[in-house]
Amino acid sequence: MRLAHDHVRVEVPATSANLGPGFDAMGLALAHHDVVDVRALGSAEVTVEVTGEGAGQVPTGEDHLVVHALRTALEHVGAPQTGLHLRCHNRVPHGRGMGSSAAAVVAGLLAARMLVSDPEALDDATVLMLATRLEGHPDNAAPALLGGATVAWETPSGPRAAVLPLHDDVVPVVLVPDERCATRTARGVLPAQVPHADAAFTAGRAALLVHALCHEPSLLLEATAERLHQDYRASVMRPTWELVRALRAEGLPAVVSGAGPSVLVLTRGTDGDAAGEVLDRALGARDTGGATAAGWRVLAPGVAGGARAVRLG
Repeated sequence: MRLAHDHVRVEVPATSANLGPGFDAMGLALAHHDVVDVRALGSAEVTVEVTGEGAGQVPTGEDHLVVHALRTALEHVGAPQTGLHLRCHNRVPHGRGMGSSAAAVVAGLLAARMLVSDPEALDDATVLMLATRLEGHPDNAAPALLGGATVAWETPSGPRAAVLPLHDDVVPVVLVPDERCATRTARGVLPAQVPHADAAFTAGRAALLVHALCHEPSLLLEATAERLHQDYRASVMRPTWELVRALRAEGLPAVVSGAGPSVLVLTRGTDGDAAGEVLDRALGARDTGGATAAGWRVLAPGVAGGARAVRLG
């Protein structure tokens, strides 16, 4: 396969995975985007310019994750490798449980789709497969690629995902701390086994969560309860867990966003300012719960559609 274009732009949303009991399976696309411009060069040079999140911290050459994903896709379809010039404007926070690595991976894969002569060789099923291979699991990659709320699962022939008909009253709010937590750290504290009763409890709540997200948002507080991962992670993100507990005590369906340490709150649009008042009250009360009230920012991005890619030349 040949390269047919030399300049593309990709826009990929942030994501929040797990949503409580949907561990490693469910995710939500958030309208807070990274934008990546990619130029294919006639030389072997690779340069990456980064502004916004991660500037001065992420690699600016061949080791950049977007470059790695793009090369993986080109190799998969038998297209030639090329020199690259990337301009990345990042808005998705890094190391905060908002899918920054999945956004980079999906951006690279979709950039490759737009560069090659046969984009259908990198259809959504193939992109999800490659993204899952690079990410390890599809919970963030699926909503980043497809948008909305998704359920993803593995099959012998590869990962699959379904987009849920999300209820209009579901309004995501993300509380982002100054601190970071690496995914490997958050996963490292999870046990190899959990009690059967905890697994059964969480499976039931995951099923309820699908119903609540699609049909009855008033059930989201009960539907976001789980016993598989958040309690175990409290030791490496204590302020996050204290905030989740404070919000849930106020009746808001708060969960750890992905691997943390951000907090996702699935508020309801019909609550009006009530949800905002509860968020303010919970944040203000955190200094009595073992954590400081400072160091958090509130994002209300709305639910995003899937990643978009266009050819510019």
